[in-house]
Amino acid sequence: MPTPLDGKVALITGAARRIGRGIALRLASEGADVAITYLHSQAEAESAVREITSLGRRAVAIRADVTKVAEIRSAVESAAALGGRLDILVNNAAIFQPTSVADLTEEQWDTMLATNLKSQFFAAQAAAPHLRRSGAGKIVNFASLGGLLAWPKYLHYCTSKAGVIMLTRCLARALAPEITVNAIAPGTISFPGDSPEIFADFVRRAPLRHTGDSDDISDAVSYLLRADFVTGQVLVVDGGRSLT
Repeated sequence: MPTPLDGKVALITGAARRIGRGIALRLASEGADVAITYLHSQAEAESAVREITSLGRRAVAIRADVTKVAEIRSAVESAAALGGRLDILVNNAAIFQPTSVADLTEEQWDTMLATNLKSQFFAAQAAAPHLRRSGAGKIVNFASLGGLLAWPKYLHYCTSKAGVIMLTRCLARALAPEITVNAIAPGTISFPGDSPEIFADFVRRAPLRHTGDSDDISDAVSYLLRADFVTGQVLVVDGGRSLT
């Protein structure tokens, strides 16, 4: 039976582990050939490629520092070469670290914004010509609950993710009508082996009283890749935490 993404090619940044890997496997299970980028996690990236190819799809792992525009552009071209086209871009690569206002350095600020925000714009810029040619290009950016709520110990992170939200809205207008651009803002997502104690505050505050998992995020991505009448939106997947 045909699957929803048969014949499509997707590029997912930062997809060797955790959320990105889950998305890569979901898109492959739905028929897409998948290119993933990684920076340090080569073994995990190669493992993800083997898992994707075991599903009968083509896959490639591309080492790329997403803070460097030349490497972003090269990754996009490598992804497009996988199947002679590029239909989907998922901007997942990000970093997350606490730093007090008093201790925040220029280097930390610049690295955070380059990784979480600058990379998403330049990946979209590089991918846009390919996505237009596909006839129904899709971009999914990763924002965060931190882009909606003020976390003083994560000022630079929250600023970068709030920027992703506005970037998504601007790109949605700039790239329409050929390309839809949406964002996902996850709350706390747990994985096997994570210690439940570190999530206790989130669980207490979230109306649904539990964390999310990788499938919750992959479900959201899958929806946005099917949604032809949705653009410029932020899908919050947080168990209701942003309501409190």
